[in-house]
Amino acid sequence: MDPPNLPTRTVVLVGTGLWALALVITLAVPALHQGERSWWPWACVSGLALGAFAGWYVRRGKGNAAGA
Repeated sequence: MDPPNLPTRTVVLVGTGLWALALVITLAVPALHQGERSWWPWACVSGLALGAFAGWYVRRGKGNAAGA
């Protein structure tokens, strides 16, 4: 079975968007960012930061496996 042929930029954008959505939900529901879950918003922020880096990297043309 062949892997799906998806544009890398689309995958990065969707993943970053999901981290943004998770951050909004985490901040909107107090039970999700208090007590033992106080680190959850920071995990979302880390996902956004990594997504921004990945977007920059892919835009430079280095993140496409087809060109390797």
